[in-house]
Amino acid sequence: MTVRVATDVGGTFTDLVYIDDGAIKAVKSDTTPPNFEQGVVNAANKANIALQDVDFFAHGSTVVINAITERKGVKTGLITTKGFRDVLEIARGNTPDIFNNYYQKPAPFVPRSLRLEIDERIAYNGEVISDIDLSQVPALVEYFKEQQVEAIGICLLHSYINPQHEIGLLEAIKSYWPEIHVIASHEISSEWREYERSSTTVLSAYVLPPAQQYLDNLKVKLANNGLSSDPFIMQSNGGIATLNAARNNPITLVESGPVGGILGAAAYGAVIDEGDIMALDIGGTTAKCSLIHNGQTRVTTEYVIEKTAKTAGYPIKTPVIDIVEIGNGGGSIAWVDAAGSLHVGPQSAGSTPGPVAYGRGGSEPTTTDANLITGRINPDNFAGGDISPDVDGVNAAFDALGKKLKVSGMDVAHGVIKIANANMVNALKLISVNRGYDPRDFALMAFGGGGAMHATALGLELNARKVIIPPFAGVFSAWGMLMIDLRRDYIQTHQLQINQHSQCEIAKAFAAITDKANSDYGADGFSESQVIHEMYLDARYHGQEHTVKVKIPSLDLPQDKFIAQLSNAFHQAHFQEYTFSLESSAIEVVNFHVVAFGLLDKAELKPLVPSENSDASGAITATRQVDYDDLGIHQADIYQRDLLKPNMQFTGPAIVEEATTTTVVLPNNRVEVDDFGGLHIYFSQS
Repeated sequence: MTVRVATDVGGTFTDLVYIDDGAIKAVKSDTTPPNFEQGVVNAANKANIALQDVDFFAHGSTVVINAITERKGVKTGLITTKGFRDVLEIARGNTPDIFNNYYQKPAPFVPRSLRLEIDERIAYNGEVISDIDLSQVPALVEYFKEQQVEAIGICLLHSYINPQHEIGLLEAIKSYWPEIHVIASHEISSEWREYERSSTTVLSAYVLPPAQQYLDNLKVKLANNGLSSDPFIMQSNGGIATLNAARNNPITLVESGPVGGILGAAAYGAVIDEGDIMALDIGGTTAKCSLIHNGQTRVTTEYVIEKTAKTAGYPIKTPVIDIVEIGNGGGSIAWVDAAGSLHVGPQSAGSTPGPVAYGRGGSEPTTTDANLITGRINPDNFAGGDISPDVDGVNAAFDALGKKLKVSGMDVAHGVIKIANANMVNALKLISVNRGYDPRDFALMAFGGGGAMHATALGLELNARKVIIPPFAGVFSAWGMLMIDLRRDYIQTHQLQINQHSQCEIAKAFAAITDKANSDYGADGFSESQVIHEMYLDARYHGQEHTVKVKIPSLDLPQDKFIAQLSNAFHQAHFQEYTFSLESSAIEVVNFHVVAFGLLDKAELKPLVPSENSDASGAITATRQVDYDDLGIHQADIYQRDLLKPNMQFTGPAIVEEATTTTVVLPNNRVEVDDFGGLHIYFSQS
């Protein structure tokens, strides 16, 4: 017997999805900080999985992003080219809070006293101007030892085009100080922009020891419990990596957890022939969303953490699925500020103490508590029946806030849900309207523990075509990991102006990158037949600063057709992004981008046995009063999701319950069950 397993460690829960003899099953378990690997084993034990029977284990985690945002990395030093130690502090001049005369840039993760210089210089084209002076290394190492530095980042000027000096410096440091954690910028990114590369290198070094310790602990814990092979690790670019690859470059895991669900949405969309999707993942701590257009997710290296309307944040130049994330989840705490205004989040109750309903000592009401007392969550099936909710405590917590606001506790609960929904609508607009896409052309696919509870209200507000609640919605990020291949992104800065003779140079550059990709996968035991490549160019009009990404036409096309198709694709992509195009302007290539997939055997989603008719009344298990706020209080039918079969249909008001989430169906919503058990919810005007 063989079992395939995927786990996703979130801020509140650890989700586990597994396939046992073709049957897909799922469980949730509490996340166990700081020993997150214990929560993974707890989930496996809860599912009664014998790890010695597991032949594929994928894992996603928020350990890297948490180490950065909670400042739980290590004391880090930086070595850079002489004269460039302050690049990290100068940063960029594009201040977000432009009318704040007292604005201060974010403090660098490495203070000036730990940013050291070395004599060397490489030109923008890769030519060596001055050889590196490695005789300075012993003094640099000795200083870092005195300062009790635990990790070192190396970022030398223009090493993205010629890493020769970085390689020599890396080897020298390791020879003088073998036990130090050290990483160089060329191991992380081959793109230009010195500040962004410096920031990425520093953050990668900052999380290197805790991330490696976490991955090592996970490997040992799973092995001690019977797992015979290393787990695969979910990356931010939408693919999975071997444990060793993730261990060597952990900054690629910065959004490891959330992207599994986004890729799962794309995979499920392909199965049900839905290519245009707004994917929304609402967990216990945050809500994440991303746009899928024509079945493709958007990958960017312009990723920034901690960016707000008042601070520029910190750039990380590694491929990341383009996600907007806000601090609104099921555990988001409702609070009143000094001016008497109600807020929801970003503070979260987590799993300990958790929402007030958990009865673990929490006293501040959350979004989950609001959904409970409005009747949307069944108190008899709370947390899958594992917890008997403290309803009296929840009512008391909302009444306490109501006294501050001079309204009833139920009014506060309504306000909490409305504010949470408004925050999520704004996030969904950032990935759609703000990027030139009309939400009316997209389906809203919601998942995570809280996604199905809020999806219909959000879809109605956005005028989405419909709402889709996929199977295993409560643990969808973990399910998504079972549906994807290994992925590596190779991005190389190489400036080139497009003309009628560019095809040969483009083909030559891509050939060099694909050869490296094949070599890297070969080292992991993959043959060339198991590796496929997608090729993109980051291009711009001559004189512009930023680029758009374009998938290249077939390199086998005649030269004139290749250039014409490439130019047309660029003009269209630029128009989509910026609402204008300049057909008469020259096009300049900045980066060559190869996505290399290592093909794996993946889980196959099998159609369910359909119902003989559309009558869904057999799936009704009860009725209860549900408060739909502005739509009134209604007697809603309660459906058990496991009993809903393909071809069944019903209308709201209704609640659909399952072990890991609850779906709220508004009055007059029409629901259809697809071939795989997914719920398609249509609005009255649809």
